[in-house]
Formats: sequence, C-alpha cells, structure tokens
Amino acid sequence: MLKVLSKLLIALSLYSGLVAVATSPTYFFGLSDLTANPKTKHLEIIHQFTSHGIENAIAELKQINFSAEHKYYNLYIQQYFEQKFSLERNKIQIPLTWLGFEISSGKIIAYQESKQQNFLPQIVVKNAILIDTYPKQVNTVNFQGKDLKGVAFFGSLTFDYRRKEAIIVAQRDH
Repeated sequence: MLKVLSKLLIALSLYSGLVAVATSPTYFFGLSDLTANPKTKHLEIIHQFTSHGIENAIAELKQINFSAEHKYYNLYIQQYFEQKFSLERNKIQIPLTWLGFEISSGKIIAYQESKQQNFLPQIVVKNAILIDTYPKQVNTVNFQGKDLKGVAFFGSLTFDYRRKEAIIVAQRDH
C-alpha cells in the first residue's frame, strides 16, 4: 500500500509540474542590431529570431504549411522581414538590400543593409516582426553609430504589441 501511495504521489507531482509548465506564460524575444558602418556610412542590420516563430508567422499569414522544405522558403522569409521591418527618415523609406539569412541553433539570422549613406539620429524604426502572431512578443533593436558631427552614440529600442514604431535619438557616449 505504501508503494502504491508513493507512486501516486510521484505521478501527481509530475502531473502538477507539467500543468504548471503548460499554463505558464510564454514570452517571445527577438533581437536586431542596427549599426552605421564607420567606413561606408551604410546601415547594417542583423536580425535574430526563432526559426519556428518566423515559420509559424508565415504559415499563418499565407494560410499554408510552411517549413524549410517549402518550395518558396527563402523567398517567403525575405518577404516577411521586408514587410515587417523598415527604416524611414523624414517620412521617406530608407531602401534596404536583402543580403540573406542562415539558420543556426534554431534561430534565423537575417542580414540587410542600406546602400546609401545614412546616419542613425532621427531614423524611424518600424518593427512588427512576430508581434501580430505572438501578442507577448518583445523585440529589441540595439543601435550604434555616429551622429552628423562624428560623435559616437548607441542605445536600444523596444517593440511589442503596443509599440511597433520608434525613433532613434542619440544617447551620447561620454
């Protein structure tokens, strides 16, 4: 009887642990780095998001089964990032060139850059990557570069379901 009771308690403990994990809130995080290359003055962007999250978002948007085996996998990944992330200055979109992406350790690491000279201050960043698919998604855009006077600055912007657009304001490096 003691063995049966002991096994029952262990089973109940495991079950309540599984229920706690299943009902606990799930948070999603994405990271983008936006750097003004000091030599070319071009903006270089590196995004890191879970590949599973991006694939689910595309599947939901296009109402398809979507995975790495899909015929248009690379194209749909590119289109998704181009639609969900953009930069503007003075209400004019800054053209970004898609350089490609790689998958590493369950993450999609995507690369973009501007071909024209750009400085970071006063750029409007629009970032809705995964936010429409996952209400608890939080995206961070870290930026670093120099202002028009050549003074270094850096900072971060945070995006979520309440905020999909923010402006870069210089925080001077003293």
